[in-house]
Amino acid sequence: MKNVFSRNIVFSISLVITSVFVILGVFFNTSLGKVTTTFLSAVTEYFGWFYLTVTLGFLFFAVILLFSKFGKIRLGTDTDKPAYSTLSWIAMLFSAGMGIGLVFWGVAEPLFHYVDPLSGKGKTAEAANYAIAYTFFHWGLHPWGIYTIIGLSLAFFQYNKNLPGLISSTFYPILGKGIYGPVGKTIDILAIVATVFGIATSLGLGTMQISGGLSYLFGLPNTINMQILIIIVVTFLFVGSALIGIDRGMKVLSNINILLALCIMLLLILVGPTAQIFKVFTSTVGLYLDNLIPMSLKIKAFGDNSWISNWTLFYWAWWIAWAPFVGSFIAKVSKGRTIREFVLGVLFIPTLGTFLWFSTFGGSSLHLVQNLGKTALVNAAKADVTEALFVFFDYFSIGPVLSIIALILVVTFFVTSADSSTLVLSIFSSKGNLNPSKKIKFSWGIILALVAMVLLLSGSLDTLRAASIAAAFPFAIIMTIMCYTLLKGLRKEYSKLPKSPMNDVEEKTDQKVV
Repeated sequence: MKNVFSRNIVFSISLVITSVFVILGVFFNTSLGKVTTTFLSAVTEYFGWFYLTVTLGFLFFAVILLFSKFGKIRLGTDTDKPAYSTLSWIAMLFSAGMGIGLVFWGVAEPLFHYVDPLSGKGKTAEAANYAIAYTFFHWGLHPWGIYTIIGLSLAFFQYNKNLPGLISSTFYPILGKGIYGPVGKTIDILAIVATVFGIATSLGLGTMQISGGLSYLFGLPNTINMQILIIIVVTFLFVGSALIGIDRGMKVLSNINILLALCIMLLLILVGPTAQIFKVFTSTVGLYLDNLIPMSLKIKAFGDNSWISNWTLFYWAWWIAWAPFVGSFIAKVSKGRTIREFVLGVLFIPTLGTFLWFSTFGGSSLHLVQNLGKTALVNAAKADVTEALFVFFDYFSIGPVLSIIALILVVTFFVTSADSSTLVLSIFSSKGNLNPSKKIKFSWGIILALVAMVLLLSGSLDTLRAASIAAAFPFAIIMTIMCYTLLKGLRKEYSKLPKSPMNDVEEKTDQKVV
């Protein structure tokens, strides 16, 4: 391990920064919390417009690439074929991208928007309609557009330009060999630190939800000792999965995730308000698409923007903070696919699955509250969001069965998210080696677990959450530049493709678009 520290400056500096932040979080939590919260507030207040415009820009750029002449470019050589079936590939995208978040917020977020909407009066039919629409908005095309851009950039420069699997490699068109120097290393360190903060926060929040579920279902004590025990068990699982590799670990777990998610969703559709669920899906997709641009740029030049800041800006910053690790993992499993396949698979299919999920869970919860008057569900969600899902299941005849499946699903999503982040951190701190050593994987797995434990003990999860969101600001700038470098690289790559009469037609057409 000593040799790893001495030879790998990116790993060493990242570890030092993480350790210092944890120490400050334990001994100076109040002061650190004030600093990070103040910085976060300043970023969202003065640069909220920037988050909104660049996130919409990433989505537009992804769609343009889908229909452009570059869509036929394969990630890798012409003879490379996808290493994973389409189903396994999508399952891994979904699990790494936002799986555990869907379980956590599937019931709660629509209820929060229903009670406290962006505009108009809460607890009305109109509030219910827009509650689902804004939930679609926060979890739909925009976050997957972010993941599409960074994942595609990493995959292209890794497989088509034979560069290391690092964020800095995407800057080769403008930095050249400078990606191996101080600027490139700084970019990679920022990616590692943002990933550690983001995943450690999720480990802590996921642990609390598992603990809350065990307490609600089985009466087990929801204490800090129970939460630490859960972290130890889950760490054993995700480190083991990371060590045995994607094919036997992440791939298998991701397939299990999808099967469990489909099972619980189909069961709820059958025993729940079936007609209402499909009505919610149909009407909300239309409402979402009709208001996509207005919602994307919704910020008041004059007046209070606290709702936008607490929800939309928070989500956009959160997805950007997570983008380095999610994008890198997506790139890792996407070699051999064309850019058109990549964009279709990463942008649209997970979005459709997300819409179905929130229509089922959010639509059913709002049906209980708005149509059947079960307002106790809202109070339960506001009192303890970690138990909202389990309280919701109590309203159905097979509630205990749904709760058990959901608890298992939380654990498996939890393990796959931690597994993928451990792999990506190992790649980032191994000079872009797509097959990092088991020592590095083991190290990062233990580090993530220790950070989560320390933060739970110190009560500084909110501080880390604020820091991870604030870290998204420089990454938003990095991703904006990344769009330019990707376009530049794709144009050069396209010029090498064999020419045909159709190429000429496509090129003339695409010049009007790109």
